[in-house]
Amino acid sequence: MSGGRPAHWTRRHLDLLAESSATTAPVMDPAAVPRILPGHDLWDLWPIQEEDGSTALIDGYELWMTLSAPALGHPEERHDQARIRLLAKNGDGWKDLGHAFADGASPGSREWSGSAVHRPDGTVSVFYTAAGRRGEARPTFRQSVIEARPALLAGGDRILLHEDAEHREILRSDGRLYLPVEEANGSPGNIRAFRDPGWFRDPADGRDYLLIAASTAWDDRFTGAIALAESRAGAWSLLPPLIVAEAINHELERPHIIVHQSWYYLFFSTQRHTFHPADRGPTGLYGFAAPRLTGPYEPLNASGLVIQNPSLEPDQAYAWLVLPDLHVVSFANYRSQQGRDLRHAEAAQARANFGGTIAPMLKLTLDEMTTSVVPAVEDPVDRRRRPLIEGRP
Repeated sequence: MSGGRPAHWTRRHLDLLAESSATTAPVMDPAAVPRILPGHDLWDLWPIQEEDGSTALIDGYELWMTLSAPALGHPEERHDQARIRLLAKNGDGWKDLGHAFADGASPGSREWSGSAVHRPDGTVSVFYTAAGRRGEARPTFRQSVIEARPALLAGGDRILLHEDAEHREILRSDGRLYLPVEEANGSPGNIRAFRDPGWFRDPADGRDYLLIAASTAWDDRFTGAIALAESRAGAWSLLPPLIVAEAINHELERPHIIVHQSWYYLFFSTQRHTFHPADRGPTGLYGFAAPRLTGPYEPLNASGLVIQNPSLEPDQAYAWLVLPDLHVVSFANYRSQQGRDLRHAEAAQARANFGGTIAPMLKLTLDEMTTSVVPAVEDPVDRRRRPLIEGRP
């Protein structure tokens, strides 16, 4: 592999950050984002893809996955109970298909974000993060990348994943290119990373790759990176990183790539409190682009910023995912309290201001290294034009 990897995201790029209409999401109207699954928080949405990158369509429904947890207590506690949930979507709304996997199927104590691809044999490769260890007395923060490949069963008004699939660890941080992730204690936003596997098939060689949110060494601390792994003969191996956030940020989450007009666009999300120093950059979607998968990558819009939350609502959305048609999904996070970081507020106040559902969709335009964002004209997840979710409680 060559191409000048890794690209370095540096303070020089952050010096170019500026709030503009081209890179700022509109303020979200709380009335437009009611909970679509009452009683549960939903976040980190991703589609089940076909191998060509399109969203899988089964019996007239698009298939999606999301993290879910009961909407109880402080919203930050949801990470300790996270399960992957299967959703089906048609033009009228969403249908809840319940947990993707049986209780206790994961080797972790929680299921964190990933990606999924529908295979020609009718199975679905679900790549996800196993956090902690199954059966542990309290949540720990060991992270490893798991593949489960259940059969997709559909018909008779039911869609589900077969429960008998093996959950196999395919990647973990190697301690050489990427720091090991074996921490017993920590909290979201303050731990090393080896998670969020994003599946990608490179049209240039037809092979499968995974992008991983990872950590590399920085003095006596750590810094964020995007790892690359390749599949050969059914086995996955780690490659050098594509991007390293050179001591400016320790968390580059949910990395994913789309190819648009022969350019490779690499996107990731990060939060204002994970910059060094905190608030050096806004919570947002960031990206780099290159002429090929292996680079050389350069930051979009000179700074890397693609979509930021508006300054009046600095935490209104998170976990953006760009689809091949350039629509962008995310989830509704915290409504503003004069810019206060509600992760540390009292549980009742944080809960009252937490969205915990799918945010209104946005749309990107891409012109080589320049991007702009607008609300989606036809918003397939607009809760004002469709019924609330149906199905299991």
